[in-house]
Amino acid sequence: MKIAIIGTGNLGSSIAKGLINNKSFTSLYLSDRYPKAVKRFEEVENVSITNDNVLAVENSDVVIFALQPKHIDGVLETVKSKISDSHIIMSVAAGVDIARIENILGADKNIIRVMPNTAISIGKSMTCIAANSAGQDKVPLAEEIFNQLGTTMIIPEDLVQAATVICASGIAFWMRLVRATTQGAIQLGFEAEEAHELAVQTCFGSASLLIESRRHPEQEIDRVTTPSGCTIEGLNEMEHQGLSSALIQGIVASFEKINQLKKS
Repeated sequence: MKIAIIGTGNLGSSIAKGLINNKSFTSLYLSDRYPKAVKRFEEVENVSITNDNVLAVENSDVVIFALQPKHIDGVLETVKSKISDSHIIMSVAAGVDIARIENILGADKNIIRVMPNTAISIGKSMTCIAANSAGQDKVPLAEEIFNQLGTTMIIPEDLVQAATVICASGIAFWMRLVRATTQGAIQLGFEAEEAHELAVQTCFGSASLLIESRRHPEQEIDRVTTPSGCTIEGLNEMEHQGLSSALIQGIVASFEKINQLKKS
């Protein structure tokens, strides 16, 4: 499969790293006006680094647009004459809906909106996928590509904005929680490196428990808390200080912001 990634910022380069690690292509073009983030890949077999978007499109079957919303329209205009009915167009641009892409390329093109997160670089992304009418039969191919880079979920397009907040922005939310746990461990007497390891491994173990047991978080919490114990004391204090409320409010604020981006 011949793949091109247009835009090699944080997300584009993460996708590239994941594809390279999994050898998920016959050829890979990485195109960016300033391709510094992917220069390290130029020695990888079958990977080409370029600043020529047209060249990248001409040499691909699948084109992944990993651009900021303010840049995507202009780039689509420059390459649209090279996009054929056989191309599969994937966009990971936050807030850019399928209709906006169809307005430039045409509703007859295979257009798939994909929202991964930066954990794609280590094959652990939660990636949500939605397609236009023309691209529906190409969704299994998108699943095949991104299942090699984590887990996928097919969703209606009207939920992609929400999925962006939960999965893409969510990486940052979880990182902040890990950092706070690390800071708490340091305050209790651990060295910084020890505190970091304790926080990260406990976070990983918590997620793994939920994935493997398929239990609700409250069921796992009940297994840890005991009457009049230290765990319930800590949980209750966190709730008194607004932990759950702050998380929910932050998620809603991010959702409101991404909807503003959509209108811009």
